[in-house]
Formats: sequence, structure tokens, C-alpha cells
Amino acid sequence: MEKTVFEGGGTHERRLISWQPPPQDWVCLNTDGSVTHSPSSTAVGGIVRGNDGRFVRAFTMNLGGGSITRAELAGIVQGLKLAWELGARKVILQTDSLIEKTLIETASHHHPHFFAIAEIWRWLQLPWQVRIDHVFREGNYFADYLASIGHNYPIGVHVFDTTSSALA
Repeated sequence: MEKTVFEGGGTHERRLISWQPPPQDWVCLNTDGSVTHSPSSTAVGGIVRGNDGRFVRAFTMNLGGGSITRAELAGIVQGLKLAWELGARKVILQTDSLIEKTLIETASHHHPHFFAIAEIWRWLQLPWQVRIDHVFREGNYFADYLASIGHNYPIGVHVFDTTSSALA
């Protein structure tokens, strides 16, 4: 996909925005949240891919109801849990939500979603390397897709071991 980027002086450049693989020995975890309002539903999705771009595992989770902040944070928690259980010890977590990335880095104990943020902090304290990056939505496409289909699943987590099961 191309996106127009405007710079000073009215000039612009077109550049391709797409998913980029992580460095050697790292995995990439993309997560996203989704909220619908009619009917009210909150879901999340995520995918773990290797440094060669190969599919490792994916998930979708129907949360029932809630805010987009709740969804984004729950997706990050579930994604970190999945990456840890897979044995990944070098993880680049990519989210298209700059708000949640900032919350994880700066939230106080008084934030309304502090308990979810604290759970993320607990995961980050484990003996592994996790880097949190903000990506454009276009680079987070598959996680966005998994979050959107989560509304159609029963409440709870649903893990996919193959791309065909995730796309079914």
C-alpha cells in the first residue's frame, strides 16, 4: 500500500508501508484490538512470525464488551503470553496504537486501565528481550484482520497453528 507523507514546504513522497520482518533470532508479534458498536463487541487478534516472515502462531480473542483501550491492552497481554509460551526470548511487539504504546511506557498507578498495564509490565520483567514498536495500520494488517474476526467467535481465546486455520 502506498501512503502519502507530507513534509515541510508542501512536498511529499510516496512510500510503501508493509510488514517488515524482525532481525535474525527475533520474532515479531503484531497485536490489534477491535470494537463494534452494533452490536457492542470487543475483540483482539495477534500473530507471531519468524525473522523469515513465516507464520508461527496466531490468536483471536472475543472479550465481550469494553473499550478500544481495553481491547488493545488485552491483545498485548495475550500476545506476550503466546510468545513466551512459544519459547521466544527476543520479541519485537508491534502495535498500531500509539496511545497504548505510550501508556505502557508512562502510565501511573491512577490510570483507569492500570491493572492491564501492570500485567503487561509483569510480562516485560521476565527474562527475555521485548521491544515495543509503533507501526502504521497498513503494517499491522493481519493482526487487524484477526481482531475483526474475533467478534464472530465465542468469548475467550482461540489459537491458530496454521495460516489456513486462521483464515478459515
